[in-house]
This record gives sequence, structure tokens and C-alpha cells, in this order.
Amino acid sequence: MTSGPAVLATDPLTLAEAEDRARAVLAPEVYDFVAGGSGRESTLEANRTAFDRCHLVPRVLSGVDAADTTTSLLGVPASMPVAVAPMAFHSVVHPDGEPAVSRAAAAAGIPFTAATLAGCPLDELSSAGGHLFLQLYWLRDRARTEWLIGEAERLGARALILTVDVPFMGRRLRDLRNGFAVPAHAAPVNLADTQRGGGQSVGGHAAAVIDPTLSWSDVDWVRRRTRLPLVLKGVLDPADARRAVDQGADGLVVSNHGGRQLDGAVPSLLALPAIRDEVGDACEVLLDSGVRSGTDVLRALALGASGVLLGRPVLWGLASGGESGVTGVLELLRAELEVSMALAGAPDVAAAGRLGVRWASGTNGREES
Repeated sequence: MTSGPAVLATDPLTLAEAEDRARAVLAPEVYDFVAGGSGRESTLEANRTAFDRCHLVPRVLSGVDAADTTTSLLGVPASMPVAVAPMAFHSVVHPDGEPAVSRAAAAAGIPFTAATLAGCPLDELSSAGGHLFLQLYWLRDRARTEWLIGEAERLGARALILTVDVPFMGRRLRDLRNGFAVPAHAAPVNLADTQRGGGQSVGGHAAAVIDPTLSWSDVDWVRRRTRLPLVLKGVLDPADARRAVDQGADGLVVSNHGGRQLDGAVPSLLALPAIRDEVGDACEVLLDSGVRSGTDVLRALALGASGVLLGRPVLWGLASGGESGVTGVLELLRAELEVSMALAGAPDVAAAGRLGVRWASGTNGREES
């Protein structure tokens, strides 16, 4: 295995360093908006603790000198088992916003997930040349919900990701203390004019547009209105995972919304094995919340995930370097994943899924062998 191209002294060597660079250029209240969680941020911290307590069991004498990270996610090819997570208000951290991220994702060969609360038109994001997923909130304006589904199909989106863990926003204390509001230039342009809400708090904006009564019957409503693969994002309980499959879901994202919703919720990584056990191969299972390295991606694969959604690190790259900053983050993640897979004796993504893990003492995860 080669060591790869030389790394410039100015390039971040870890995603934590990318966050440090973003913190240096962002206004404190903007950094807090991206970095923060809800309540005491116990789930935010627990997400990282879970990854740190999950130890891989490498296989030796496997003859792996280079790992193949290519795979497919929700039926589309990907250069690695990673997609960009849906995130709102990109232009809060950099004026180039979502278009820069979508172009970087396309160049990296991974899917980009456009958020309902994106700050630029969906057709602009679909023109980046990569594979587009659309994230959908259950809106009070049902006609606009149906319009978004139609736009996803018209623009050639490859999957519809329905977020199911946000009846309303969690109580995000950093934003409350900072009085953070959505600036007018970042307002979500794909909502109706009366819903865009520049200048409102994030929670106030969400309350105005998101319908908190989302239920299983509404999942049926969405399923009947789209031919796209339907993914439910925010599932943590195996019983919910089973019902989602029974009602026609093609995929699940095991997620606690990056620690930004219910403070005290189970870390996504700990919830993953039981959900994979429950649904088996009946649907694709992705994971988000807390992924901060290529080794974290490998841990998720070993515990049964098909891949991960990458959130905050993408915004750190955007903040410090625009499109090139996002490209750097994605290149770094792929390099880390390649090295981790090769050192673990996993020549490809399928082999990565067969690796064993051991949990550090005090972690209630499933032990794999």
C-alpha cells in the first residue's frame, strides 16, 4: 500500500483540525449553531463516546495492500460508503452555500442530500452532476410537501429521505443564549413565500412550517405519492424500524439528529446493531450522528450499516475553504477509510461489514465476533 501524495503543511490532517479552522473564521454564534446540540448536550457527547468505545477486531494475513471503498447507496454508485447529510442554511457558514457542497460531493463521487430548508433552488443543486437525494420535512402546507416530492422526481433525485424525529426543534441552548436567527440570505427558498421566515429563530421558523402531527398514516401518504426509494431518517427503536419496512420503506437512517433533538436519546451507533438485526436485508440501513473519521465509517460498517451520512465536518470544510474546503474534508475521509480498511484486513466494503467489534466496559452494545 502506498503512502499517497504528500500532504501540504496547510492541509488539515484530521476532521477535528478542519473544525478548528472553521471555528477560527466563523462568528461565535454561527459556530455554536452548527456545533451545538440540545439540552445539556449529553447525547451530542454520547455519540462520540460510543464511537470511541467501539473497538475493531482486525484480520491479519489477508494480503490487502489497497482497499476498495466503492459501493452503492440507495441504488446509486458511490466512491465510498458516505453521503452528505441533509443540513439547512449552508450559506450561514459560507456565501457559496449548498451549490459549493453539491459540486464537491459530485466531484468526490458521493451522493448529496438537499434539505427542505436549503437556501438555493433544488434545480441548481441537481445541476452539479452528481447523485441527488432530497430530504423532506412533513410540512403544515401539504400542497408544498407534494410539490417538493414532485420536484424531486422531476429533477432526477434518486431517493426521498423523510425526517421523522423533528415534530419540532429540540431546545438548543446555545442558540437561545446567542439569540441566533436565520439571516435573510439563508432563508429556505424552496418553501412558499410566506414560509421562508428570514430573521426568525431556528425553533420559531421550524414551528411555523413543520407539522408536529406526523404519524404512520402520513408515511403511507408519502409512499403512495412517490416512485422514489423512501428512507425514514431518525429511527432508533427496532420496533419502529420493523414497522417502517412493513409500510414500504426502502431504507432507514439510524440517527438522533446529531444530538440536536431529544437530549438523552440513545447514541446512534449503539442503536444500530439491534435495528440491523430486526430488519435484516429487508432494507438499506444508514447511520449518522458523530462520524468524525474514516475509522468511524469502518466501525459503522462493521456494525451493519450500509454507509453513513456525514454532517458537521462538511460544514467545517465549507466554512474554512468553500468548495475546495469541502473537497479537502471528503478526500481526507476517504484516505482515512482506505488506510483503516487495509489495516483491518478488509479489502472491500463487504469485507468491512464482516469485521468483529468489541465494546469497552460500560457500553451496552452488541459484541460481534
